[in-house]
Amino acid sequence: MDLPGWQAVYEKLGGENFEIISVAQDTGGEAAAGEFYDAADATYTTLIDVHHTVSSLYNMTNVPTGVWIDEAGMIVRPNEVAYSENVEFGTIKVNGEAYVSALADWVEHGGESRFALSPTEVVLRVRPRSGDAAAADATFKLGAYFHEQGDLERANALWHQAQELQPESWNYHRQDWSFRSRDEASQNWRQKFEALGDEPYYAPLALEDAPP
Repeated sequence: MDLPGWQAVYEKLGGENFEIISVAQDTGGEAAAGEFYDAADATYTTLIDVHHTVSSLYNMTNVPTGVWIDEAGMIVRPNEVAYSENVEFGTIKVNGEAYVSALADWVEHGGESRFALSPTEVVLRVRPRSGDAAAADATFKLGAYFHEQGDLERANALWHQAQELQPESWNYHRQDWSFRSRDEASQNWRQKFEALGDEPYYAPLALEDAPP
């Protein structure tokens, strides 16, 4: 998440009807993710998921990704790119302001919001996990386990295998790159990004009823 921007959103919308739970997916733990929460001075709930459990359960492949969950624990909107502000970087274009407007409408109107999806609509929007993606998930988590045990050679081999099984998962690549130098990680990201061609980096937001 763009943490400082979401802190501003939380200050505006937070209260009894709204809570942000930000979960950093990082095997590096507090040492890797803590500084970003500190810099954002976040007052909403901030967690660090060293086992990537959240991205596994919700089938997330990139960040920032948001899921709306109501007070009954039901998913109201499944995975979608979640910036708090408009983003434009090369071919990456995200209407974050429209997303926040839709979120504010849901906070105000709850299940009556025009952006709250029915259970049927939620199911239709959930992308099924392929056999290769399921294998990649298990392989990646096994790599994370070996990384925790200090067996970096085996961890790197498993992470590489997971990336080959599901190359569209930027989370797998990004975690691997996070243990390399900043320059190497940046170069790897740019090479993979440029190889996308016309394929989107983020799936387009489907907020047809969003205010202009």
